[in-house]
Amino acid sequence: MSFFRKDLVGKKPVVVDVPHKKVMMCLNESSLDPYQAVKSEFLELMENIHLNRYYSWITATLKKELAAYVEVTQDMIIMGNGADELLYYLFLAVNDPQAFALTLSPSYFDYLSYCQAVGLPLKMLPLEKDFSFSTARFLEMAADSACKLLILCNPNNPTGNLFPQEQLEEIIAADKERLVLIDETYFEFSGVSWLPKLARYPNLIILRTFSKAFSAAGLRFGYLVAGTKVISEIRKVVTAFNLSILSQTMALAILHNKAIFLQHNQSIVTERERLANELRKFPEITVFPSSTNFILFRYQKSVDLFTYLIACDIALRDVGSFEVLENCLRVTVGNMKENDMFISRIMRFMK
Repeated sequence: MSFFRKDLVGKKPVVVDVPHKKVMMCLNESSLDPYQAVKSEFLELMENIHLNRYYSWITATLKKELAAYVEVTQDMIIMGNGADELLYYLFLAVNDPQAFALTLSPSYFDYLSYCQAVGLPLKMLPLEKDFSFSTARFLEMAADSACKLLILCNPNNPTGNLFPQEQLEEIIAADKERLVLIDETYFEFSGVSWLPKLARYPNLIILRTFSKAFSAAGLRFGYLVAGTKVISEIRKVVTAFNLSILSQTMALAILHNKAIFLQHNQSIVTERERLANELRKFPEITVFPSSTNFILFRYQKSVDLFTYLIACDIALRDVGSFEVLENCLRVTVGNMKENDMFISRIMRFMK
């Protein structure tokens, strides 16, 4: 006798299995500590916050200012504990008997984790060697009436590339009765967004987070943006008071100081290009273009390099388990000191 769903048998808990080292260049985190950047305002705001209460004025204020930043109305936004919780709610909302979602592979690892958590099957179309994909094949897989959601990460993680705008638009426009989620986790680094197309496509949903561009991975704050009808339906599965007042206060302090973080993002983009150029100096390494805060590269002895860097207290992400990413590693762009240390260790390894 089992007390739980049959499909949970054999499923492992969601665990992010990465090495924990002094220099963490494996999870696409920021090198800027947001608390130190906004501490004064955060503490000032907290003087008027009552953590013994469920309701707070901070919720309405945050949603208003977030909507202003995104340039949409407040009823087009759902806030949550990072992008992950919002993925979970979305998958829960679309799940029906025989339903499935469709995405690309490789893409964000936890699309599968959270689909499995709610019992929603996820089908995947493998990327080509150049990280492109066939629109016709993708739409063919989506043509099944049981396909309730298409998921496209743009820029894609872990490959770092943007997909052509016209290709994504063809997919979104193909069937306006089918939801399409565009994951814009790295929007502030790419500068490419589908938000201006929301009015044209009522089936379009945008996912964003404060974890990357606003340096707040540990804060766990993200948001979904869509038309009011879509948002209204997703809200039906969102728990009451799902977002703590403490994290909302910090998110508001960050928004009030967004110029600090947006400027930092520009420095990351500059460092990304410098780091990519440094890596290209090694003939044995192939560097792939990136529109994110990380770089994907291929090296035939990637396992040896990964192990060596771990011994040097530097953690990268080994993504070589995918056929199209064989011998590939993903490195987060850190600050200048971290990037220089990373390159210097590679130089030592190559000697």
